[in-house]
Amino acid sequence: MTETETETETESFETIRYTADVVALTPDGSVLLIERGWPPHEGAWALPGGHVDPGETSLAAATRELAEETGVHVTADSLRPIGVWDAPDRDPRGRYVTVAYAAVVPADTQIVAGDDARTARWWPLTNLPECLAFDHADILRAAKAS
Repeated sequence: MTETETETETESFETIRYTADVVALTPDGSVLLIERGWPPHEGAWALPGGHVDPGETSLAAATRELAEETGVHVTADSLRPIGVWDAPDRDPRGRYVTVAYAAVVPADTQIVAGDDARTARWWPLTNLPECLAFDHADILRAAKAS
């Protein structure tokens, strides 16, 4: 392979960031959302989640991000995978691929906003905010269907 071919091949790869999101549900039909503290979608409601750190699995990142953003602690074995979201335009910052997980927590689970969240709140699944950040409405629909 020539040097020019190697440069062209390298230039064709895009940077892809890896994230994990959590749909935390209560048995009585509420979902935990955070109000985002900064762009993109600052002030919009979103699922708790964030970047997978080096050497970390998406499952470990999901439990860590849920705890950091909401104060809710779950075990990795209490999370079930919902799916992978990887549309090229799902995040205005660039290419992000997320693995979404669901967890059922007791209805009286206390929450404390932290990290990236301005606030955290339980929302009835029948009365969600009109516009959720990113493609989180799609992730919620998938979680409710599974």
